[in-house]
Amino acid sequence: MILANITTPLLGLVDTAVMGHMDSSAMLAGASIGALILTQIYWVCGFLRMSTTGLSAQAKGQTQRAVVQATKVLWQGGVVAIALGVMLFILQAPILHIGLLLADPNAQVAVHTDAYFSVRVWGAPAALLNMVMIGWLVGQQRTKAVMTIQIVGNMLNVGLDLLFVLGFSWSVAGVALASVIAEYTMVAMALIIAFPICKNVAPQKAWFSRTARKAILSLNSNILLRNLMLQLCLAFLTFQGARYGQTAAAVNAILMQFFVLIALGLDGVAYAVEALVGEAAGSKKHHKVWRTSLRGLFWSSLFALLYACGFYLAGDVIIKQLTDIAELQNTAMAYLPLMIGLPLVGHWCFLFDGVFVGLTRAKAMRNTMILSALIYFPTWYVFRDFGNEALWYALLAFLFTRGVTLGGYFVWLSHRK
Repeated sequence: MILANITTPLLGLVDTAVMGHMDSSAMLAGASIGALILTQIYWVCGFLRMSTTGLSAQAKGQTQRAVVQATKVLWQGGVVAIALGVMLFILQAPILHIGLLLADPNAQVAVHTDAYFSVRVWGAPAALLNMVMIGWLVGQQRTKAVMTIQIVGNMLNVGLDLLFVLGFSWSVAGVALASVIAEYTMVAMALIIAFPICKNVAPQKAWFSRTARKAILSLNSNILLRNLMLQLCLAFLTFQGARYGQTAAAVNAILMQFFVLIALGLDGVAYAVEALVGEAAGSKKHHKVWRTSLRGLFWSSLFALLYACGFYLAGDVIIKQLTDIAELQNTAMAYLPLMIGLPLVGHWCFLFDGVFVGLTRAKAMRNTMILSALIYFPTWYVFRDFGNEALWYALLAFLFTRGVTLGGYFVWLSHRK
């Protein structure tokens, strides 16, 4: 899962590097805002992957009807994903309008934002269905298959990026089109892998009954609220950064590649924990839940330390590869100490997110996220005189609070068992 996830931030690095080497930073700022509008929605809809992973893993842990239950989970998640994807495509005009109002970019940046968004939104149904497919495969512990899908899809995206932008000069629209093609390719690969597992189980009407819908809605709504709070904080960082000016918006786009690299890399450990904790919960082996969580925490801590060392030794090299604009390089360099601290402070919350996904404890995830958000905004306000840096101080406080609250709740839950 680490190998699978690491290709996604590498894709972001290529996107940023391609735009960062254009003539104007407006292209980078515009593409990053356009991508943010959609990825914020996708991340909010991350409940599709999270709930599917937990339910799929628990289905695998059952000794009877495991295949039937797993197929049920796949159908339920898939129908919701396609419906939401089509809805996003239909509502693309008001979504873009709201995003531009929030970001308030200058006219030049807004043009590039529109160009990126209007192409990338065509991939919405595939992007959301892909969340369900990946979550389901992770829950079934088919992580090699997930790795193959992610690597092939993201490498295809990188190749098309270079072809469309550098070869065909399609600018930000080329970056967006590359992502759309890759998204549909990844869904096709996932369906091919899942079909042999589910082909002998026909969908049943009871899977979509009122009782079934209510259970799924309860789980997904709590994770949705949790994701909304998370994305509210991350969106505030980007949109408020845009209000500080074009340079701050572009620098934050570069710094977010460090954060995404950390998040998706450490989520590789968390995904494995989701699958194993979910299987243990499904088979009612509570001692295995505790043991798996501690083992995951060890590996998460180790990788966090490696990330911090890597950023300390090569952070300046990464920034210089992302942009050759001197002003952006110099400004971004000043944030390197914060980037080094990000994995050390944040890995706890990524790991325990995985534990609670496997347990399908959505209410706990919702409540701890709300509390952490209540720390985020006051922290920014206290340090607001530091300008853009205050946003990153607030993010560190936010991640720290999430780790402490989730970890404390897990210890209490384990002792209660």
